[in-house]
Formats: sequence, C-alpha cells, structure tokens
Amino acid sequence: MRTFGNPPSADEMEAIARATLRALPAPFAEHLGDVVLLVEDFADEETLEAMGIEDPFELTGIYEGVPLTERSVEQSGTLPDRVRLFRRPILDEWADGNDTLEHLVAHVLIHEVGHHFGLSDEDMLAIEESAA
Repeated sequence: MRTFGNPPSADEMEAIARATLRALPAPFAEHLGDVVLLVEDFADEETLEAMGIEDPFELTGIYEGVPLTERSVEQSGTLPDRVRLFRRPILDEWADGNDTLEHLVAHVLIHEVGHHFGLSDEDMLAIEESAA
C-alpha cells in the first residue's frame, strides 16, 4: 500500500504527459502538433455510455479523432483530434500498482496517441519503450 501526500493535480499530470510527448521519436512527435491534450478528472457520461462503460474508473484515456491512416480531403473542417487522459482512474491504478506515475501516464498517453497513427498494440509498446 502506498502512502503519499496530495495527489497530483490535472496540471501536474499534464506536465508529465507533455514530457512524454517531447520524448517521442521525431517522426511521431512531428505529426502530433494539432492533437489537443486534455487532462480531466473523469470521462463524461456521454463518453462512458458510448463506450459501454459503467464504472468511470475503468477508463484512463481516450483518443477522439480520425486516425492519420483513415483521413481524406473530405474531412476538412472537422474538430481537431484530441487525447483525453482521466486523472482519477489513472491515480487509482497508480495507487494499486507498482508503476511510477510517470510510467503509467506515459503508457496511457502512448496508447491513445497510437490510435492517432492507426498503430497496433505491438507498435505502441515499441514506441513506449523508446520514450522511456
């Protein structure tokens, strides 16, 4: 069981996530400039319902957008892609596990960024290892 002071704020968790983004290999980092990064306490009810999730602690992050591999000129004028990280579920997982918060945030972020690139889980693992 962990004992620690106040949990990191959304701003502190965002700083961890942005440090992870800066550590990504250049070919990936160059294509993330327009992706919006948000840290929220929990996913909203609409998102949870759309994903068929009842417990908001089960969703640590989500990519919302059209993967680069599926884009066409017909998608101009759409909202920017975004990655939302959910602070409370991440903190809950961190408190129950053996990973550092930095590693856990990086893991969730890289998984969601991977969806932006249309990558497989194996591809995402390789990127995560290169950013560590």
